[in-house]
Amino acid sequence: MKEQKEEVLEKSQDRLEILEKIDKLEREGNFDIDAENDPETIMLTPDNIDYLKEKRYSKLKNMIANKIGEKFLDYIIKDSKLVIKNINGIENIEKVKTGAMITCNHFNPFDSFSIEEVFRKTKASKTKKMYKVIREGNYTNFSGFYGFLFRNCDTLPLSSNKRTMVEFIKSVDKILKRGDFILIYPEQSLWWNYKKPKPLKIGAFNLAARNNVPIIPIFITMEDSDTIGEDGFPIQEYIINIEEPIYPDETKTQRENKEIMKQKNYEVWKKVYEDFYKIPLEYTTEEQKVSVEDEL
Repeated sequence: MKEQKEEVLEKSQDRLEILEKIDKLEREGNFDIDAENDPETIMLTPDNIDYLKEKRYSKLKNMIANKIGEKFLDYIIKDSKLVIKNINGIENIEKVKTGAMITCNHFNPFDSFSIEEVFRKTKASKTKKMYKVIREGNYTNFSGFYGFLFRNCDTLPLSSNKRTMVEFIKSVDKILKRGDFILIYPEQSLWWNYKKPKPLKIGAFNLAARNNVPIIPIFITMEDSDTIGEDGFPIQEYIINIEEPIYPDETKTQRENKEIMKQKNYEVWKKVYEDFYKIPLEYTTEEQKVSVEDEL
């Protein structure tokens, strides 16, 4: 019996290797590279995407996928695969009456489900939709259950194809102008259980400034639960911190606003991190690399 328990608690070699890779990427200053070993991405072309689900068959699959997604979310919460310990600041979502870009740190494939759960609890969910920006490979590479959700659950895949990205931008503009929300990960990388905020890319803030809508910054902090997962690591309990919306300044240009909003978002995340973990935000990045401040 004791041997079986030790086997269950043994840490996954894959996870240990990912943690080593995260340490290496941080030291090198390569914050925007995924730590997971993702398969080669298949290019998404304009003829293979209906961003706004305007076609009849797309609408049907979207409706089915959203129903399945809701049931799956209920299941992973009930089965403690996703543990939300607390939600702070839900009123900061409800006070936004226009469209908005929701930013969040990215550290687990299931963290988008935690934002879905938050959105379901808001009054905004009665009148608005929340779309999710996803990487190209998630849309084109996955088959089966997750592939169906990635392609049909109100997702907005990025693309390495310029013509597809033109359609992406057009769709984002329409979504924001009609008052819906878009969840995006401005760090541009997934680092498993990484607690620090990473330097931010400009895309999310450019889209917000372009459409004169606010950013709603969310930073998820984590604590070990008493439950050990199948990978031998403690399942994390999430504390979801929803901060004050960051609005573009009408007296500034789009170029100025996107930079200001990005800087404010990072500062908000940094404060949440330091207040929660009670330590200053520091990186192991080597001195010869570009500093975090230069990235902002």
